[in-house]
Amino acid sequence: MPVTVRAASCGRQPPDRAGGGEAVTVPGFNTRAVHGDGWRDPLGAVSPPIYESTTFRYRTVAEGAALGADRGEGYYYTRWGNPTTQALEARVALLEGAEAAIATGSGMGAISTVVLGLVRRGDHVVAPRAVYQATYELLTQVLPAYGVEVTLLDRPAVEAYEAALRPTTRLVYVETPNNPLLDITDIAAVARLARDRGALTVVDNTFATPYNQQPLALGADLVVHSLTKYLGGHADVTAGIFCGSRELVLRLRPHFRIFGPVLDPFAAWLVLRGVRTLGVRMERHNQNGQRLAEFLAAHPRVERVHYPGLPDHPGHAVARRQMRGYGGMLSFEVRGGFEAGVRVVEALRLATMAVSLGSLETLVTHPASTTSVGIRPEDRVRAGIREGLIRVSVGIEDADDLVEDFAQALDRA
Repeated sequence: MPVTVRAASCGRQPPDRAGGGEAVTVPGFNTRAVHGDGWRDPLGAVSPPIYESTTFRYRTVAEGAALGADRGEGYYYTRWGNPTTQALEARVALLEGAEAAIATGSGMGAISTVVLGLVRRGDHVVAPRAVYQATYELLTQVLPAYGVEVTLLDRPAVEAYEAALRPTTRLVYVETPNNPLLDITDIAAVARLARDRGALTVVDNTFATPYNQQPLALGADLVVHSLTKYLGGHADVTAGIFCGSRELVLRLRPHFRIFGPVLDPFAAWLVLRGVRTLGVRMERHNQNGQRLAEFLAAHPRVERVHYPGLPDHPGHAVARRQMRGYGGMLSFEVRGGFEAGVRVVEALRLATMAVSLGSLETLVTHPASTTSVGIRPEDRVRAGIREGLIRVSVGIEDADDLVEDFAQALDRA
C-alpha cells in the first residue's frame, strides 16, 4: 500500500494552542530526514531493515484476497508494496509535505507512470521544450502515438504556459530548474493557471530537491524525482518516486502495478541511506554551485553562465522567492562553439565526464554531443541549448580545487 503521512513543511510551525495543549513544533528538515516520522524498528535496528523478499505470507484466503485487491493492511507481493520501499516512500513524502508516495525503479518510471496515468486520447499537455531528454522523448514520441497532443514551450515563463493552455489541457508539466539551462518557472503562478482551467500540475523537483524547494506547498498537484540523483546522492543506485495527495497517488497506483516499474528493496535502502544526509550535502552543493558559477561568469573565455543564484539570471527573483538555495547544477557556454565545448570537458582533470548528476563528485557533460542528442537539432536551437554549452553537476569537493580545475581547462582549451 502507498504510505500516508502527515504533511510537513520546511520550517518550524507556530505553536499549536488549540484546546490549550502544549505548543507543537514541526522538526527541522535535517531532523526529519534522519528520523522520519519517529517510527522505530521493533527489534531495535537503527538502520532500517532490508526486506529482500518478493512475496509475503498471509494467514487466510480472505486476507490474501483483500491484500490482492489493495484492501486491508499488510504486504502481499513486492510489486504491490514492500516494507523497505514503504519506509523510503514515507521519508520522501514527509520531506515533500505530501500525503502519499510511490517509489519506482527509475526517475523515468515515476514520470512515465504519472504522465501516462493522467492523460487519455484527445487530451492536451503543456511542457517546456528544454527538459530531461527521456522526458522530451516521452512527450514528443510516446504521447502523440496515443493521441495526446503536446505543446512545447521555448521558454517556461508563466505567460507562455497561459498562452498554451486549451480547454482540453489536462496536464501542465514543470521542470524547475530545468535541464540543462537552469530556467526557473514560477510554480505557484503556473499551478494557479492550471487549476483554474481544470488541469493538474506536475513538477519535476530533481534538480532542486525538497531541501531547496517544495512544489506541493506552492500549489503543485504532484512532484516527481529521479532518486538516482541528489536523494540517492552517491551514484550507486537507480530509483524514482512520485508524491502528492493520497487521492491522486491512489488513482495512479493501478497504473504503477500494471506498468511494473518496481524498486528493488535493497535499492530502496540505499536511497533511504542517502536521504538521511540530503540536507547537509545540499548545503555544500549550494555553496559550491554559487562559487563556481561566480568564477565562470567572470572568466573571459565564458560567454554565458546559467545559474539561478546569479543576480543577472532572468529567473533569479523567482528563485529567491520559491527556493531555499540555488542548487548544485549549472551550465555555461564557452566561446568557440561545439569544438571549444568538447575541448573544455576533455581537459578537466578533477571533474568527471559522465552523464547523470547529484552525486558527491563533480560531473560534466556536453549536451550537444551527449545528453541532448535525442532532442531534435531544431528544438535544441529553439530551447537555447547551444553547441558550446557545458552542463555541470557541482559536487562536494573543496571549492578552491574545483575553481582551479575549471580554470586550467578553460586556459588549455
